[in-house]
Amino acid sequence: MKPSRILILGGTGFTGPYQVRYALSRGHKVTTFNRGKTHPGELPAEVEQLVGDRNGKLDALKNRQWDVVIDNPTTLPAWVRDAAQLLKGNVDRYIFISTISVYGEVKQGVDESAPVEKYEGPDPYKETLEAMKASGYKTYGPLKALSEKEAEKWFPGKALIIRPGLIVGPRDETDRFTYWPVRIDRGGEVLAPGNPNDPVQFIDARDLAEWTIRMAENHETGIYNATGPAKPLGIGVMLDGIKDAGKSNANLIWVSEEFLTQQKVEAWSDMPVWTGKESGLARASISRGLSKGLTFRPLSDTTRDTLVWFKSLPQDRQSKLRAGLTAEREAEVLAAWHKRA
Repeated sequence: MKPSRILILGGTGFTGPYQVRYALSRGHKVTTFNRGKTHPGELPAEVEQLVGDRNGKLDALKNRQWDVVIDNPTTLPAWVRDAAQLLKGNVDRYIFISTISVYGEVKQGVDESAPVEKYEGPDPYKETLEAMKASGYKTYGPLKALSEKEAEKWFPGKALIIRPGLIVGPRDETDRFTYWPVRIDRGGEVLAPGNPNDPVQFIDARDLAEWTIRMAENHETGIYNATGPAKPLGIGVMLDGIKDAGKSNANLIWVSEEFLTQQKVEAWSDMPVWTGKESGLARASISRGLSKGLTFRPLSDTTRDTLVWFKSLPQDRQSKLRAGLTAEREAEVLAAWHKRA
């Protein structure tokens, strides 16, 4: 395998550092481009670090050449357009990390041929992250879909689009999976949502990062869903696996989806990972990715490593999980469930 010159846009957030270290371990030369504000000084010394901003401060990318660029943080199509205009002709391939959210609120499982959401707002090239947040992230999927089109427009036949599902593991600041290892580690009665057979899908950030680098090495192009595990998984098996990994004595109390709806407990936000029985977001086809070597580490590894990472954070951060129910709200719902039963 010939070493490549890899430019990573981002590189200091969630998956980026895993990409960097894996690429270096395989002999590649790595350059990052970011604002230099997230986890400064964390990357290995051999990484070339360029400082700039996707909002118009791209001078550091001018007149440089790389074999491949990996675009991690982009949500806005203008970011892809502006970077691609500079990089076109100086980069052989463009890897865009998109999202499975481009499919919208699907009711069935989807493969890569499924239609993506249409953007119906004002000029998408004038959109800002602040406006997207103000909309409750309703434009997130459509804007990602437009960003994909920009990558394919500027790098025809040379673009690789990766659509991850829920990305989990150490360094995840959203706590959308972390909630479960932390909550189950605390023990006692744990509210478990819906039916144990309800499907769930997610991918460890390290598995995603490493597969992305291997796809770059193999000069792959096209569109790929990237979530896991390799075989269908029910949330009951997931929660039992988390219990076993942490040697927890927690008692899972299964509460019906209908009752949770009555209690205004929402899938995904209040009950992370779980999307409910009607959603197709946990049924995405990954056969294409599997055919290209997408692999997954054991759930036990992700669970233990996530807990170790979370417990290394400052105490005030540990006290405020960013997803899931508070202890008080969980106890309230469980009390109502027991009373009804």
